[in-house]
Amino acid sequence: MDLRSARAALQIARRVAVLTGAGVSAASGIPTFRDAQSGHWARFRPEDLASPEAYAADPELVWAWYAGRYRDVLAAQPNPAHHLLVRLEQQKGAGFFLATQNVDGLHARAGSGTRGGRLAELHGNLALARDEVTGEVFPLPDPAQLSLPPLSPAGHRMRPNVVWFGEYLPEEALRAAQQAFAQADIALIIGTSAVVYPAAGLARDTLLGGGKVIEINPEPTDLTRLASFSLRETAERGLDLLLTEHLNEH
Repeated sequence: MDLRSARAALQIARRVAVLTGAGVSAASGIPTFRDAQSGHWARFRPEDLASPEAYAADPELVWAWYAGRYRDVLAAQPNPAHHLLVRLEQQKGAGFFLATQNVDGLHARAGSGTRGGRLAELHGNLALARDEVTGEVFPLPDPAQLSLPPLSPAGHRMRPNVVWFGEYLPEEALRAAQQAFAQADIALIIGTSAVVYPAAGLARDTLLGGGKVIEINPEPTDLTRLASFSLRETAERGLDLLLTEHLNEH
């Protein structure tokens, strides 16, 4: 498959499933999880800040880390890659499914999940917190009003609503993603290293179901050899090459 045939296949596809990783948000200035560990945080391992054990040992430390990341993502804006995926959703409607490994909320802020398709935030969202007693999820206040650790309306301590090391992905979201990818005519895998399971297995679900996989990533990944077509581009440039021409026809 070359670029021309990839464009054509995407244009006629009735069911499109998309998986995005950190590369989609790079142009918005969002650092990757490990890149965010700079300055004061450079002395911590990821497991020191993003695991149930770390939170149980020092919830104030963990919340200080997440509050900083929350401020960073609120200051960022969706980039052209996010907006192009919204336009693709508008074209495909109910045949569109977007699963993201990102916790920055930029897909939702761009409008994904509001144009007839579905958005699944597989690893959670930094702008939300979960009541430790009831499990209810609430939006965090503006960073200027955020006290740590935050409390729910019921007065219970809340934890970041993200998936930590050693935790399972949300069962309903993962099941929906697996079904969407298994039924997809085309899977778009964008800006992810394709090494973190179970999300990394979604492209294989599409291939097993007889669909095609298109990868967009500046560097080769473990998925590249299996992909029907692989674009060595950034997320925004790769999506522009794939989509702009036929999206402008609608």
